[in-house]
Amino acid sequence: MMSYENRDTYGMYKTSHENGLEPRLMGADTLVGSDVYNKQHEDIGDIKEIMLDMSNGKVCYAVLSFGSFLGMGEKLFAVPWRALTLDRKNKRFILDVEKDRLKNAPGFDKSHWPNMADQSWSNDIHTYYGVKPFGRYE
Repeated sequence: MMSYENRDTYGMYKTSHENGLEPRLMGADTLVGSDVYNKQHEDIGDIKEIMLDMSNGKVCYAVLSFGSFLGMGEKLFAVPWRALTLDRKNKRFILDVEKDRLKNAPGFDKSHWPNMADQSWSNDIHTYYGVKPFGRYE
């Protein structure tokens, strides 16, 4: 299991918080490699990259890997950040999608990334995962 706590080389997550809502702010480098599970507790992949909108500073997508063996046959998925929730208890992320639905999700291989700034592509991805895209001035 790879969690953000395992990747924390600076010790930023060592502080115990009684409210159970921490960490609220997290380092991007510690998130890459984190496990992603669905609500059925099935391992559905891991975070390969985090995509930031440089015009507004928001995290737009987590690029997930699913269905590879030693990196061969790896299919990548851009999942809207809003579709992920942090499972603080298990130190992983949750994506509310069944494995069969993810197998048919719009994906790409590492040599053919989509234009994630394309509004039509973005709308399709957000619709597929059932989340609203960020508003222009949100």
